[in-house]
Amino acid sequence: MTLPESILHEVFGYAQFRGPQAAIVDHVIAGGDALVLMPTGGGKSLCYQIPAIARQRAGQGVAIVVSPLIALMHDQVGALHEAGVEAAFLNSTLSGEEANAVEKRLLRGEVTLLYAAPERVTTPRFLAQLDALHERCQLSLFAIDEAHCVSQWGHDFRPEYRALTVLHERYAGVPRIALTATADALTRADIVERLQLEEARQFVSSFDRPNIRYTIVEKKDVTTQLLRFIEREHAGEAGVVYCQSRKRVEELAQTLSEAGVAALPYHAGLDAAVRQKHQDRFLREDGIVMVATIAFGMGIDKPDVRFVAHVDMPKNIEGYYQETGRAGRDGQPADAWMAYGLQDVVNQRRMIDESPAGEDFKQVMVGKLDALLALAEAIDCRRVRLLGYFGETYPHASPDAGPPQGGRGPLGGQRGHEVPSVGATCGNCDNCLTPPQVWDGTDAARKLLSTIYRVQQHSGISFGAGHIMDILRGKTTEKVTQFGHERLSTFGLGAEFSEQQLRGVLRQLIATGALAVNAQAFNTLQLTDGSRAVLKGELPVMLRESTAAPARTRTRRDKAPPAVAAALGEEAQARFAALKAWRAEVARAHNLPAYVIFHDATLAAIAALAPRTLDDLQGVSGIGAKKLEAYGGEVLRVCEGPF
Repeated sequence: MTLPESILHEVFGYAQFRGPQAAIVDHVIAGGDALVLMPTGGGKSLCYQIPAIARQRAGQGVAIVVSPLIALMHDQVGALHEAGVEAAFLNSTLSGEEANAVEKRLLRGEVTLLYAAPERVTTPRFLAQLDALHERCQLSLFAIDEAHCVSQWGHDFRPEYRALTVLHERYAGVPRIALTATADALTRADIVERLQLEEARQFVSSFDRPNIRYTIVEKKDVTTQLLRFIEREHAGEAGVVYCQSRKRVEELAQTLSEAGVAALPYHAGLDAAVRQKHQDRFLREDGIVMVATIAFGMGIDKPDVRFVAHVDMPKNIEGYYQETGRAGRDGQPADAWMAYGLQDVVNQRRMIDESPAGEDFKQVMVGKLDALLALAEAIDCRRVRLLGYFGETYPHASPDAGPPQGGRGPLGGQRGHEVPSVGATCGNCDNCLTPPQVWDGTDAARKLLSTIYRVQQHSGISFGAGHIMDILRGKTTEKVTQFGHERLSTFGLGAEFSEQQLRGVLRQLIATGALAVNAQAFNTLQLTDGSRAVLKGELPVMLRESTAAPARTRTRRDKAPPAVAAALGEEAQARFAALKAWRAEVARAHNLPAYVIFHDATLAAIAALAPRTLDDLQGVSGIGAKKLEAYGGEVLRVCEGPF
C-alpha cells in the first residue's frame, strides 16, 4: 500500500479511494493547492484529513480546517477521535480555560487537525499563533471547507470568507485545499479569484447523485401535498422540509406533529439552546423530520436522510442542489421533492428587484432564478437539466475530468452552463418515470398580455394576477363590475382555459421577463419590452399539463430496517437490530450521533458476517484499527446474542 492507502485502511477502515480522491490526496500531500468540487456525500473530508495525517507523520505539523459551523466542527472532531486521530476545535462553545488548553496543545504540536471558523482564523491572536507554527515549519496545510461562501455569486455568501486571502499572502508555502459541493462556472471563477487559487489544480467530480429521485409538483394545497408525500413515501423516516419564512416553519412543524409526524422547527429566530436541542435530536434520533429555513443544513453529515422537501422555491439551482444533496448521503434511495407556484415566482422576482444591489448583480441573480424556473417547468429529464447547469452532460463524464467549458444556459442565456443533452433520460425523476403531457400555451399567453394591456388602457392602473384571470375567463366578480372590465374586448375570451393553466402561463411569462411584477403596487402585473415578441406570436409558450403527481405504491416503512439491511436474513436482521441498539448506547455515552460510531452499512456488513473473532472483523468497511481496538470485543459480544 502507498502511505495514503495505508491511512485510509488503517485509520478509516476503507479498502479503496473513490473517484478523484486518490489524485486529490496525492496532490495535496505533495504540497499542491487544490480546488475540489465534489457532491455532498462524495467524501470531501477525506481529501484533506488524509493529507493532514500524512504530512503530520512526516513532521510537517498541524492542518487548519476553516469551517463555518460549530455543529460540523463538533461532529467531525468527534469522528476523528473515534478513528484515533488527534483533532480539536476552537469556537464559542469552549470556555476561556478550555480554549487556552487547545491553544497550548496546538503550539506543542499535539494536534493533527484544528477546526476553526473564518472569523477566528483571521484574528490577530490566531494569526500570531499561526506565525509561531510557521516559523517552526509546523503548518502542514489549510483546508477551506464550504468554499462557495467566499463568492458573492454563491448561494450562501459570507463576507468573512473574503479575509481568508491572508492565508496565501502570509503563508505562501503552505498548501491550501478549498472544497465545496456546489458551484457553477461563475462561482468557481469567483472562488479562484477571491482565494487567489489561480495556480491550484481543479478537481471537478460528477455532480450526479443517481440515488436521488427528483420530483417537482405544482403547488395547490402544499401542506396536504407534503403530508401525503411523507405518509405515502417516508413514514417514520428522517427528512428535511425547507420553508422561506420563520412563521411558515413553525406552522408547518406544528401541523406535521399534529398529523403524527415527528417534526421539529429550526430557524434563526429560535433561542440558541432550542436550536441546538432540535439539531441534536435530528442527528441522534431516528425518524425526525426537521422543518427549517436555510439556516439549517450546511455541514449536516447525517447519512440516512431519506428525503428533502421544499414547500417554497429556493433562489437558485445552487441552493436547491446543495439542500437536496443532504438526502441519501449513504447512497441509498432518497427523494428530492419540491412544490412551487405562481406566488413563488412573484416573491423571488420581487426580492431581486427590491435588493439594494447593483444592476449587474441583479442580472446575474435573475439569470440564476431563470435557470431554476426552467428546471421546474421542464418537460424533459430533470437530472439532465440539473447537471447541464453545472456544465456536465448526461451520462456524465469521467470523475477525473477537468473543469467544464462554458456554454449556453437552460433558458438559452449565456450563463456559463452547458446545454442539456437532448433526449437523454435518467429513469429516476418524475418526468422520466411519468412523462408529462404538453400543451401550447402561446394563445393563452397572448390573450393574458392583451388583457393586461387593455385593462391599463381602460383604467389607467395595473391589477394583480387573480383579477386579470377573472376577466379573461369571463367571471363577473364585484371588482370586474366595479371597474367596468366586463366591457373589455378580451372579457371571456379565454373561458376555455382553467385557472391552473393560466397560472402556469403567467409563471412562465414572469420567469422569462415577458411580464413584470410591481412589488411597490401590490404585486400588480405590468408589460415589459419582452411582451412584444409573445404578443406578436414570435415566441412560443409550451407548458406541461397541470396534473396531480401520481402516488407511487410503497409500503409504509416505520418498522422496516434501513435499505442497507433489507436483504439480510431473519437471524442477521436480529443481529443488525441488536447492533443498532448497542450503537445508540455508545453514541449517547460519547455525546455523538450514532453514525459517527458506525454507519448503518458497517453494521449491516457485521450482521451478515456473524463474526466470532476479531480477525473476522478485519477488512469490514468502516472499521479502522482504533475502532477495532475500542469496540471489537463489544461487537462480538452483541453478535453472540441472544436476540
